[in-house]
Amino acid sequence: MRAGLSEDDLTASPFELFHRWYDEAADLVEPNAMVLATTSAAGQPSARMVLLKGVSPDGFVFFTNVASRKGEDLAANPRAALLFPWHSLERQVRIEGTVGALTEGEVAAYFATRPRSSQLGAWASHQSRPVTGREELDAAYREAEDMFADADVTVPPEWGGYRVRPEAIEFWQGRTSRMHDRLVYLAEGDGWRTQRLAP
Repeated sequence: MRAGLSEDDLTASPFELFHRWYDEAADLVEPNAMVLATTSAAGQPSARMVLLKGVSPDGFVFFTNVASRKGEDLAANPRAALLFPWHSLERQVRIEGTVGALTEGEVAAYFATRPRSSQLGAWASHQSRPVTGREELDAAYREAEDMFADADVTVPPEWGGYRVRPEAIEFWQGRTSRMHDRLVYLAEGDGWRTQRLAP
């Protein structure tokens, strides 16, 4: 991968280049794992791994408990940063933008594709809230199993999804001597402009 990234490698849309890089990362463990960084109303940043579940020119999609810390952050400050850390390829993709909630229909359609055990887990876990111990979590899971013993699992009221609409997408390619290539797309009107950043 040390051949680098040049301006000639850029595509008209950053999403085309993202899909190319994403396909080349397909053999990695969970190439869709991305760091999501948010900021609270008080300005406290926090970051965690989430999974990319969709990408289009409209943005990057993930699902979570909307009452979690990340959900509270996004309610107070609907902006976020994403990072795909594809270390073995010496590549990163960095994204910054605004965040909007997905529709109930979008959330329900994705929730229906999840394994039943994960659906039940979404009911059992009130994400980011303190618990007394593992026993409390296991008991909550058993309660969810009992609740839906003879029925399909419905979407929990605290569960939802978000779309990050990018204003900047940076493609970072490792090079020797730490002279890495950093090329960034910046949203401008209905299109994009690009620029190179010093490593």
